[in-house]
Formats: sequence, C-alpha cells, structure tokens
Amino acid sequence: MDSERVWTAALVVIGDEILSGRTQDKNVAQLATWLNDHGIRLAEVRVVPDQIERIGEAVNALRAKHDYLFTTGGIGPTHDDITVDAIAAAFGVPVIVHPEARKILEDYYRGRPGGLTEARMRMARTPEGAELLRNPYSGAPGIKLGNVYILAGVPNIAASMLEALTGTLEGGRPVVSVTVGARAPESDVADLLRETEAAYPGVAIGSYPFFRDGGFGSNFVIRSVDGDLARATGAELAERLRQAGYDPVDGGI
Repeated sequence: MDSERVWTAALVVIGDEILSGRTQDKNVAQLATWLNDHGIRLAEVRVVPDQIERIGEAVNALRAKHDYLFTTGGIGPTHDDITVDAIAAAFGVPVIVHPEARKILEDYYRGRPGGLTEARMRMARTPEGAELLRNPYSGAPGIKLGNVYILAGVPNIAASMLEALTGTLEGGRPVVSVTVGARAPESDVADLLRETEAAYPGVAIGSYPFFRDGGFGSNFVIRSVDGDLARATGAELAERLRQAGYDPVDGGI
C-alpha cells in the first residue's frame, strides 16, 4: 500500500424523491465514514433524477475521475428503478438476469408471502459482466461493475452492503480528526487558525461556528492522515486559544 497516494471515491445519489425533498438522504454521511475507515476520501457527490441519460452522464464522468464510484438508489422492484438500465447503457453492455442473483431471490422469497413475483425478479437484473454484492439485510444483492458499486437507496440496506464489502477495497491511511471547541467567534480567531495551520504542514483546520445558549462559539476540526500530528496540532491550537483568552474544550462543544 502506498501511504503517499490519496485514494478517492465519488457518490451518485439517484432519485427524484431526494431532489424534491420528500426523502432526506442519509447515505452520504455513512459512506464517507465507511470510506475513511478504508483510507479513501469521498471527494465528490452528485444528486441526479431518475433519468437514464442523467444517471449515465454522471456515472461516466465520475468513474473516470476517481478510484471508486458508488451509486445509491434505483435498484428496487418498481418501474421507476432504472439505475441498472442506466449504468448498463453507460458501459455499453446489455442488461441480463444474473443467474446467481435469481437463485438468491428464489431462496429468499421461498415461503414468503407472494413468493418471487415478476416485480421482485427485477432485482435480479444486472449489467452483463457484473459481480454481485452480498446483502445480508434483505437478500436482493448490490452490483459491482468495474470500479462502480451500485447500492440500494434505503440506508439500512446500503449499510448492509457496505458491511459485506468491508476490507475488500484498497486504500491509503484514514484521516484522523481532532476537535477543539471554544466560545470564540470564528472571525476573532481567523488569524490564529491560519497561523496554526501554517505551522503544521500536513494538517487542515476547519472552523464550524454555532450560536448556542445566547452566545457565539466555534468547533475547530484538525484533520491529518498522521494521527500524532493531528493531536499535536490540536494541543497547540488549544494553547493558542487559551493565550488569546478563550477556554478550549477538547472534543468540541
């Protein structure tokens, strides 16, 4: 593993319901966390409607730019679940009924109410040449095609697919985060933050202001692939805040 290389991933969130606001997406946060544990940065997220051309355009653009591309949504049993069709078209391959996926669904629905209906059989469709991603939660598998990982949109099911993928993707070192909070308006400590970051190459400091209990404050998040460096920078920032007259709180406020 090359510790100097930065591995990146992108996510395409698919669904009219996300864009309309009817459904709030939860997959960005859980994918970003899971990827960081693997030393992979979630570098870009796009939200696209249930349109074959728009999905394909996003998939082709992002799979070429990043080591990995994930999609969520649009692989269920209904007519508007068109992600498989869109990604097959983007790759220039036909859609097939995957024999292993068919068997998984036959076994899963055997003895369940309604059995394996024609609608449910749609979840066995994959682009030709795809591999399956195990889904311990609800049976219907996810799909891998090249560097594209096609996940369900339901967060619990997507999490199940990610759990099955754990340890299978190559990446670098995870980013370590250290948080220091203070009742300090960020505008009052902007120079202090900039000087601290400049003094510690290899770290990035983000400032996240808040208004709470009638007063302003900020949480400062120090990020680095070097955990010792992140912690040293956090200690230095806390000391500089203390010297500036603020009472720093490890872990944030």
